[in-house]
Amino acid sequence: MSSCDIARSTITKAGLNYSDDPLPRGERAQVRIGGRVIDSFDGKAPNGAALSKTFDADISRALKDAGYATGPADPSRINKPMTILLIVLLMLFGTMTYGPIAAMLVELFPSRIRYTAMSLPYHVGIGWFGGFLPAASFAISAATGDIYSGLWYPVSLAVVCFVVCLLFVKESKGTDIFSSRAGQRTSA
Repeated sequence: MSSCDIARSTITKAGLNYSDDPLPRGERAQVRIGGRVIDSFDGKAPNGAALSKTFDADISRALKDAGYATGPADPSRINKPMTILLIVLLMLFGTMTYGPIAAMLVELFPSRIRYTAMSLPYHVGIGWFGGFLPAASFAISAATGDIYSGLWYPVSLAVVCFVVCLLFVKESKGTDIFSSRAGQRTSA
């Protein structure tokens, strides 16, 4: 890793926005926090682990001196009722989504191929797009210097899915969802 990558990663992990200023080619990156300037290090250095610990400690100290909160959240300052309310609200939105999706997916495919037709794309989509969410969001945030820019990854995926559904998913009312009529019960 270059010294710039190390500096970006450290600041992004701290959850802070930053801006990049160009340096002459070949010079090591520097981090400015308040009035302090902290030199980064080259990731290819033989003593990289020791340099990383020193760099992280210097960044933490500079952030603390500049008035930034560092370390884990203070449990006494967490609004627990509001946190629980927000989690329940998000769970409610999730259940409001998955109920209709199950009914819609059943109606999209005939029963002889339904399990494969629903399961394979669903799990590939969740695995690939959902699995890459943390890495992609972090990479976007580190590249832009804005901790909130990583949210564009899930938002853009949702927009693409919405447009694809509008264009290609048709109304299934009146569609025969059975493979054959032989297995159906009939009322006499």
